[in-house]
Amino acid sequence: MPLVVGPFVRCRFSAALLGLWLVCAGFTCAGGSEHDATAALPAAFSDLLPHFLVEPEDEYIVKNKPVTLTCRSTPATQIYFKCIGEWVHQDDHLIERTVDPATALPVMQVTIEITRQQVEKIFGLDEYWCQCVAWSTTGTQKSQKAYIRIAYLRKNFEEEPQGKEVALDQEVLLRCHPPEGVPQAEVEWQRNEDVVDPASDPNFFITADHNLVIKKARLADTGNYTCVAKNIVARRKSTSATVLVYVDGGWSEWSKWSACGADCSMWRSRECTQPSPGTGGKDCQGLDLQSLNCTSEQCPETVSGAEDVALYVGMVAVALCLTLLLIVVVLVYRRKKEGLDADVADSSILTTGFQPMGIKPSKPGVWAPRPRRPPHSKNSHLLTIQPDLTTTTTSYQGTLRSRHEATGKFSMSNGPLLDPLPNGSHSLHNGKLNSDPADFVSRLSTQSYFKTLPRDVANTSYGTFNFLGGRLTIPSTGISLLIPPEAIPRGKIYEIYLTVQRKEDLRLPLAGCQTLLSPVVSCGPPGVVLSRPVILSMDHCFDACLDNWAVRLKKQNYEGAWEDVLLMGEELVSEPYYCQLETETCRLFSEQLGTFALVGESLHMGAAKRLRLMLFSDAYCSTLEYNIRVYCMDDTQDVFKEVMQMERQLGGRLIDEPHVLLFKDSYHNLRLSIHDMPQAHWRSKLLAGYQEIPFYHIWNGSQRYLHCTFTLERLSLSTCELTCQLCVWQVEGEGQSFGLDFNIAKDTRAVDAEFLLMDSSATALAGPSAFQIPYLIRQKICSSLDAPCPNGADWRMLAQRLKLERHMSFFASKASPTSVILDLWEAQHFHTGNINQLATVMADIGKQEAMIFLVSDGEC
Repeated sequence: MPLVVGPFVRCRFSAALLGLWLVCAGFTCAGGSEHDATAALPAAFSDLLPHFLVEPEDEYIVKNKPVTLTCRSTPATQIYFKCIGEWVHQDDHLIERTVDPATALPVMQVTIEITRQQVEKIFGLDEYWCQCVAWSTTGTQKSQKAYIRIAYLRKNFEEEPQGKEVALDQEVLLRCHPPEGVPQAEVEWQRNEDVVDPASDPNFFITADHNLVIKKARLADTGNYTCVAKNIVARRKSTSATVLVYVDGGWSEWSKWSACGADCSMWRSRECTQPSPGTGGKDCQGLDLQSLNCTSEQCPETVSGAEDVALYVGMVAVALCLTLLLIVVVLVYRRKKEGLDADVADSSILTTGFQPMGIKPSKPGVWAPRPRRPPHSKNSHLLTIQPDLTTTTTSYQGTLRSRHEATGKFSMSNGPLLDPLPNGSHSLHNGKLNSDPADFVSRLSTQSYFKTLPRDVANTSYGTFNFLGGRLTIPSTGISLLIPPEAIPRGKIYEIYLTVQRKEDLRLPLAGCQTLLSPVVSCGPPGVVLSRPVILSMDHCFDACLDNWAVRLKKQNYEGAWEDVLLMGEELVSEPYYCQLETETCRLFSEQLGTFALVGESLHMGAAKRLRLMLFSDAYCSTLEYNIRVYCMDDTQDVFKEVMQMERQLGGRLIDEPHVLLFKDSYHNLRLSIHDMPQAHWRSKLLAGYQEIPFYHIWNGSQRYLHCTFTLERLSLSTCELTCQLCVWQVEGEGQSFGLDFNIAKDTRAVDAEFLLMDSSATALAGPSAFQIPYLIRQKICSSLDAPCPNGADWRMLAQRLKLERHMSFFASKASPTSVILDLWEAQHFHTGNINQLATVMADIGKQEAMIFLVSDGEC
């Protein structure tokens, strides 16, 4: 290790050879003079180690101004700085030598300057640090490390306060997440440009995460609130949030009853003055005038006998009407109860669900997120079944309904799924959804379990289900809930919902380097009793390699807190949750309904998230300026759908096919740039060479619409052709480049046409139409494969042929392993499943006896 000692001499220093350093310190070089390091020290202090009077402190570089580090030690003969493990050159040290008059010991002070360029050279790889080393004749001492960081403060707040209208005395919470900065920004709040000081007004409270709480809203608290973030670099203000405190009217006390009037009644009144409604508050509710009949003694004159007779006759008539109404209600209730408790006797109905009716394969959409179900196969007769008339069931009286008499798809109703037929028999009917989805939300909003459910009916599916099961789907999101047959106990009917939570509605707490890997999905109501696990399917956005990730399933409890309920890859079959991880999808077996999300933490820098890059522009441009919006978002269908809907409202159009990127846990920001435009026709208005999205904004996953806008300018309104290259990279030299070549005036359609060609399947299917495998075929497959077979021709071989052998222990823990395997097959292949493939697998296993009832579709 090279060491510069004295003003002219360079020597090599070894901690084990301090004596050699003393020899070197007194060495006479050409052009120099002899320097005796020990001569300055009195003999009494020659054996003292140096100690520091001043040590270097942490510093921040503001803009381009260098920082100065200072070190002072006594007794010291030499002091030198070392930065990020390397010695600073002697010429960069400014040295001052003095003598302490009290002790006569030598005191040495050394200063150096650190520039922004020095720190930027290692930016992102390690932190820049320096420390000084002091020598005396006895030995050496090292100072503390001083860290030098480049100070900055981003312009945009990560979360800004939102305006609110609140009632008097209500608690108010205004959220603020300041811009990213180094050092971390301090936050203060202003009301109408005046600083809010909780010390002087205890009605205000600022939380540790910078949110402002107004404990009890007062009329004086009405105003414009601004969150202000500042550090040594800059000061930023959020947009103002208007808080309006309103007063609902209250009733005064009732006045005294008036004297009894000529009509044998007396009155009293009250006024809406305590307080009077103000600033948009509600008027008082209820009566402001109340009357009461007087007693006969108080009446000026009593009623006649004829009037008494009329009064009594009226009362008797009302009593009779109420009695008849009660009898009718009881009869209707008993009739419906008998209809709900009876089992389905018509075995042909259990087969009408094969190949769900009314669901036609949609045309391939423009850049649709997932392939749709293929057209009906010519060999569909391989797994179509006639009614099994030998099956023992309760008696059925009446005629069997043909499959061709069924109307449309088999969906569900808000009432019972079983309607009584003559003589007490029952048949399954085709119900219809309420035409207004908001009605379902308003009905459930009174239930305690529904308080946290967002009112976004466009991303909510719901239906009424019984023991036959069914399926809920949120179109174009990859999110679905499969309710297998017998999952709901017989005799029970549940109204079940499925919704995707918007991340701005539900803030999921993430610690450290954790990242959200899936949408936040709710299914409920929580607490319903299930006989078998349901299967919740949702997209994820990581590389699906558990060697790179620690992925946890989180569930929100009744108090609203999030709990870890499963570690992916270490599932226990005894737990109520189990996951099947696929390339882009997670299938969750759950014995409980609730709110779920996948959260991951990378185990090393090879872990990567999948991002989807989408480019939009305005559908119509009449100016010289032309904007290209580049979205960088999680590669899940629900976010894709959100962005498409948002751009449709903005009048945007998709100008290139979406691209998938792998974003690594390398702490490097994502950089984007546009190059190679024809300079004769176009120029960029971007001042910098590229735009940058901070690493943590992407990695955290809580910001859904991350994008940057490139503003280009054409030199003439007649220029419509644009060719360029979009470059995206994390680390210099490692990135992707996409070529753009389009006419800005040729296609002026908004995204509506493309968006409407996406998934349009039914949001809810109840009963047999929700499944590809008919109910009786399913029962026969289960009875054939559940029993262990010595040659292995049982459910284990079925799992192997369907490439599900990793979950053997989970399947074996269930009462019917085959039924769970078929549930998973149904969840995986609802849109794209080939029923012939399953028939071929059964034939390979050697279980053709389970298929003996197969006939063609037209014979049913």
